[in-house]
Amino acid sequence: MSQFDYIKQHYAVPAEIGRLVKVNGRAGVIIKDCGHHLGVNFDDDKPGVIRHCHPTWEVEYGGIGKIRKQTMAQQRYQRYLEYGDRFENFIDYCHWDASKNRSWNGGAA
Repeated sequence: MSQFDYIKQHYAVPAEIGRLVKVNGRAGVIIKDCGHHLGVNFDDDKPGVIRHCHPTWEVEYGGIGKIRKQTMAQQRYQRYLEYGDRFENFIDYCHWDASKNRSWNGGAA
């Protein structure tokens, strides 16, 4: 199944990346498929903060909007959440993250 297929089939809603939504009166944009839930970044949250929302509970769907870009520090923190447990300590992670071999630093890996 591709992104949002489950949600579209079971809840008959137009969920997709970039879709503007209002959840319980709070405006935001869908930025991630979270299985049975929508991954929403609300306008009053920092870019990249993902809140899980049920596709039909108090949700109003709108048009397509723009996904706000995370800052470099937020991107680094997301990588730390994903890869950080592989390292003995934080400084080892920082050395690995700053390596020129990493794709986010212009490398091929």
